Amino acid sequence: MWHQCPACGLKFEREAGYFLGAMYISYGLGLIAIVGIGLMLWGFTDWTLPRITFWAILLFLPLAPTITLFSRVLWIYLDQAIDPELPTPQNQPPRGSN
Repeated sequence: MWHQCPACGLKFEREAGYFLGAMYISYGLGLIAIVGIGLMLWGFTDWTLPRITFWAILLFLPLAPTITLFSRVLWIYLDQAIDPELPTPQNQPPRGSN
């Protein structure tokens, strides 16, 4: 992932542990995806619950990297909506620094 936006210069990771909130979003989205896959398997097959759970988790695994990146994007949007940080141009130092 880029450290700054190449177009506007927005610093993505404001502080250490910045994307911890994105982990909660990723967990929620992953849980929704696994339950959704499980419900589809339950509706279309006559498998037992342990088998449905196993296959739902297995089928979810290829989606995990995409959901992780998507949750980071959602976290940045949420953070910018609540506490906006003005981007600094890449070629100029931030104001007040000498």
